[in-house]
Amino acid sequence: MGRYTGPSCRLCRRAGEKLFLKGDRCFSPRCAIERRRPQPGGQGQYRRRPSEYGVQMREKQKAKQIYGVMERQFSSYMNDAFNTAGINGLNLLRFLERRFDNVVFLLGFADSRKGARQMVRHGHFRINGVKTNIPSYLMEAGHVISWKESDKTTDFFKERTVGIPKRPLPPWLSLDQETMTGQVMTLPADDDLPQTINWRLIVEYYSRQ
Repeated sequence: MGRYTGPSCRLCRRAGEKLFLKGDRCFSPRCAIERRRPQPGGQGQYRRRPSEYGVQMREKQKAKQIYGVMERQFSSYMNDAFNTAGINGLNLLRFLERRFDNVVFLLGFADSRKGARQMVRHGHFRINGVKTNIPSYLMEAGHVISWKESDKTTDFFKERTVGIPKRPLPPWLSLDQETMTGQVMTLPADDDLPQTINWRLIVEYYSRQ
């Protein structure tokens, strides 16, 4: 199955919570969740209570949708999490948070993870001065993210850097607003990982496979 290309707000409505897939719109009254629109489907309110397996699968789907990751790649992250010392679920979230496109989003260089992924693929950023256009590249402590030099004189650059950061910057990242460069100070600690994803349900889901 290919990548989902339908309305992003439909995914939020299906999850019953904000997944922050649309950038600034998610913080405005235009957000579908703020407008309290029902789940997709005319009879959504009459659906049966989901099974334990269904709840676990929906949590896995939600994490995939938040980070824009396909099933095969998400399963690969989970396998790596199982084979890494520590708590499996936290390992999984740490892999997802360290993705290059996610770091670009967290630094405020893009309005959404989807936009950050597109910008990375188009080669707008450098890691330690080297062009990198792989959204799934895992960032390490000490990596420096900078813009392509030719971008800094364009309106495109100014539109995306005026007034950043628009959201709180995680403690494991730093941003130099004069040079518009970000740096990974450390790997994300357990407390820095998103609290909106129930990683226990995801681990239970893959433990049944």
